[in-house]
Amino acid sequence: MSTPRRRDSARSRELLLAAATDLFAERGFDRSTIREIGERAGVDPALIARYFGGKAQLYLATLQLDQLNANPADLLEPERVRALLDGATKRGPGPIHRAAVAPHEDPEVQAAAAEQLHRRLVDPLCERFTREGLDRPQLRAELAVAAFIGVSLSRSSGTFAALAEAETEEIVGLVVELLTPRA
Repeated sequence: MSTPRRRDSARSRELLLAAATDLFAERGFDRSTIREIGERAGVDPALIARYFGGKAQLYLATLQLDQLNANPADLLEPERVRALLDGATKRGPGPIHRAAVAPHEDPEVQAAAAEQLHRRLVDPLCERFTREGLDRPQLRAELAVAAFIGVSLSRSSGTFAALAEAETEEIVGLVVELLTPRA
């Protein structure tokens, strides 16, 4: 008589997080399916709903694991702009960028995405503007991030031909110039 295999929920959760992190990095949020994440993790994809609530919540959980961006550079650093533009080009917009333009249907996901948006993009810029003694640093930071997300999303829309055809390096320089406060 064989004993039924006991499910290790912590291990299944870890495997799903690792698989999702890899797939989201490779393909982006929209191009990664729950089925593919489950297959890569070697577990039933239905466990995503059980452990995380859904794909968007899983995506946000992967972002919270990201210790490399514990203190991300701000949007006036060309390398940061380049990395964000390249990521959006390769993987498309994720829930964080979407949180800036349209609310998610799940208020908890929206709140978590907005929190990540502020932590990763708005707060570093606000801190810079505060250090530089600029008035209304929070408003300035939010305007700059909104403008950057607009550029990032518009680049792939096909509506702006020159923006879509421009080399990343040219866009990086112009974005940093656009976002830098003038005296």
